[in-house]
Amino acid sequence: MTQTAPSLRLEAEEAAARLPDLLAHADHLASTVLLGTHGRRRAGLGDDFWQYRPARPGDSRRMIDWRRSARGDTQFVREREWQIAQTVQLWIDQAGSMRFTSGQHPDKAHRARLVGLALAVLLLRSGERVGLTGTRLPPRRGDIQILRLAEMFLDAEDADYSPPEHRGMLPRSQAVFVSDFLGEIDEVETALTKAADRGVRGVLLQILDPVEENFPFRGRAIFQSVGGSLAHETLKADDLRDRYLDRLAERKARLSHLSSVTGWQYHCHHTDQSAQAALMWLYHALDRRL
Repeated sequence: MTQTAPSLRLEAEEAAARLPDLLAHADHLASTVLLGTHGRRRAGLGDDFWQYRPARPGDSRRMIDWRRSARGDTQFVREREWQIAQTVQLWIDQAGSMRFTSGQHPDKAHRARLVGLALAVLLLRSGERVGLTGTRLPPRRGDIQILRLAEMFLDAEDADYSPPEHRGMLPRSQAVFVSDFLGEIDEVETALTKAADRGVRGVLLQILDPVEENFPFRGRAIFQSVGGSLAHETLKADDLRDRYLDRLAERKARLSHLSSVTGWQYHCHHTDQSAQAALMWLYHALDRRL
């Protein structure tokens, strides 16, 4: 259906109105994450002092800080902070299935956008390069990139399910895929395989509503996808529960296995849990990789 100019303007104004709210919530969420004593700093190449550590076998004599070592009987090495920025590319699922909510918690899309943007805030302010997979927004540094990401995270898709966007992933970069992963599992396998072929490592964060996890339906029920492309009516919904839960468990096990064999990490998050818990897991999962 062709969209008229007034309706397009109204949609644009609604999106613009949500943008400051998303930015504010993401910034607040990022500020709640405890980064630890050294944040994301690691020993490596650079000019800034990081820490002293006891000398180990294999350290050359020129690495030893003789002034610090003179205070006792132990020789110490002066380590510098790693200053090579890493590249992290995000894919945040915006398909129709992500707009599902049981009504008691935020919909999955809102949680995915919030956590994804908060993660970007943390990474960008740590000096990393952050962008999207694909070609729409290449990785860059700087606070302006936060605004660009927020704008694109508000673009909803019409399709019920969306495959992970694996194009444009830079070799040896890091990637974050956030989705309910309820679409075709073969698409996820293809994305992770292509990523692994390019030396890309990353994390899968699956977001589910609690209702999708426990299937509380009984009696007559009509199950319909958010976009309306799929529908199923039954008079005995409780008869479907065991089969549904078995298939969901199989899906989660498959995602975990695919992550393991491609060098990625997998985690399932529910919208009745705090957004901070999801952000903490993502941040530390990436920190183990970077």
